[in-house]
Amino acid sequence: MAESTGPKRPGGETLLFLTDEQLRKGIEAMFFAYRGFTADPDRILENYAYGRAHHRAIHFIGRSPGTTVNNLLSILGVTKQSLNRVLRTLIADGLVESRVGTRDKRERHLNLTEAGWRLERELSDAQRDRMRVAFRAAGPEAVAGFRTVLEAMMDPEMRRHYVALKEQS
Repeated sequence: MAESTGPKRPGGETLLFLTDEQLRKGIEAMFFAYRGFTADPDRILENYAYGRAHHRAIHFIGRSPGTTVNNLLSILGVTKQSLNRVLRTLIADGLVESRVGTRDKRERHLNLTEAGWRLERELSDAQRDRMRVAFRAAGPEAVAGFRTVLEAMMDPEMRRHYVALKEQS
């Protein structure tokens, strides 16, 4: 995306001014990149008659084994009814198991089964492969800038979840 720079701040850094046209091009690039990023997993999910909600649930359950349904609701930002529909399918198909909490019997803790981990790896491998190619083509400075932009676009609540996941790594 082309950018124009403006005057320097007192500290010496250049201010960035983007026109509406440049921002529109960035928005369009984001839409098309998202289509590419989800295309490979979508093809895999078709084999199971699953959608992106299933993929997101599998991803975040795999990322935080033992996570609670309430935590997953908060991360995904979906209704309880919607998540329960997805979880019922994943549990019935043997990809996720739900356990009652040991401290709080009202909590349900979620874990991927062996089959769930296999599907998670297949989906993640497809996305990692695409990102690896793109990141190598862009170079380390562009990758760091890309992450900075994505983090700046996150709502504060989502950024808290993101930071918490990064700290688990």
